[in-house]
Amino acid sequence: MAGTRRVMGTKKMVIAGMLGAIAIVLGTTGLGFIPMPNLAGRITIMHIPVVLGGILQGPMVGGLTGLIFGVYSFLTPTGAIPADPIVRILPRVLIGITSYYAFWIFRRHVIFASVMAAIVGTLTNTLGFLGLSVLFGYLPLAAALAIVVSNTIFEVILAAVIIVALVRALDNYRERN
Repeated sequence: MAGTRRVMGTKKMVIAGMLGAIAIVLGTTGLGFIPMPNLAGRITIMHIPVVLGGILQGPMVGGLTGLIFGVYSFLTPTGAIPADPIVRILPRVLIGITSYYAFWIFRRHVIFASVMAAIVGTLTNTLGFLGLSVLFGYLPLAAALAIVVSNTIFEVILAAVIIVALVRALDNYRERN
């Protein structure tokens, strides 16, 4: 149709769906939660497919992948935070969007840009989820700060290592094909 603008093509929707499915598999199998001897008892890598979606395909795919992750989190709440759509969905949508822009700012240096996207995406997830949990009264500030202190550095490092490895592998694959 003349004059209509397609926001997202089929390829991007499929990629968002596949990455969203990976986030769901990470959650349902428990592979997205790595046991840690700290206050929370585990760190998460469930946000990594969302960061990857933002890096590889832009803010729309990152946001849609985050929406899938957020809806999954909303439908299967665990821990002290109830199934509040704002707390469980909004930060997850923002992961892919903020990751994309962090990557875009440093795009001339792909490895550094990947690290920055992983850091920003992880912080968006952690600070968004816990911050809204405190704001809505689901979690005391002291508990949220303790989780941030005990988990964030491990989640950031793990996300950066995994994202850099995936981006490098995908770049190598693209170069060969």
